[in-house]
Amino acid sequence: MTAAPDQTAAATAARRRQTQDKLHRVEKAIGQLRRERGRLTVRAIAQRAGVSATFLYENTDARSLVQAAVTESKSRHDHVSQNEHERIEASWRERALNAEDQLTRAQNEILAQRQRIGELMGQLRDFDQMVPGESVQQLTTENTTLKRRVQQLAQEHRTLQERLEGARSNLRFAEKRIADFEARLLEGGQL
Repeated sequence: MTAAPDQTAAATAARRRQTQDKLHRVEKAIGQLRRERGRLTVRAIAQRAGVSATFLYENTDARSLVQAAVTESKSRHDHVSQNEHERIEASWRERALNAEDQLTRAQNEILAQRQRIGELMGQLRDFDQMVPGESVQQLTTENTTLKRRVQQLAQEHRTLQERLEGARSNLRFAEKRIADFEARLLEGGQL
């Protein structure tokens, strides 16, 4: 009769050693996946440790190890995602601000050129009445040159306006994608 309790104790001790061995392999697998920056999921940890997913769910020590690793991984991933989001947003914001600044400068230059054209047109009328034909032709040529410059500045203004609209559109698109990624992370983040 003494053999039965000894066999039971030996079986229990063997079972405990197996469980401790499995827990050790789980810890080692989690460490490897972290170093390799692999996804920390129950399936990946079970496969790497050579244990069943059932063991990871049923054993309280294994379950707490996996939950802690997954939670830490998610918080690290969320931090990386947040940094990436901030970097992208800052880039688009800077581009939009630069485009707005260039647009403002172009508008101011166009306004100054229009005022200058107005002044020259007034002088041209005055010279038309006072100066012989040769000076009038020179002023007409200068006037034509100034008109071309105004057209060029107007084209630059339109180009900058289009770039600003493009930058704003890209910013809206990036914000929408980021919101979608965040929603996917929240939906898929359950253990």
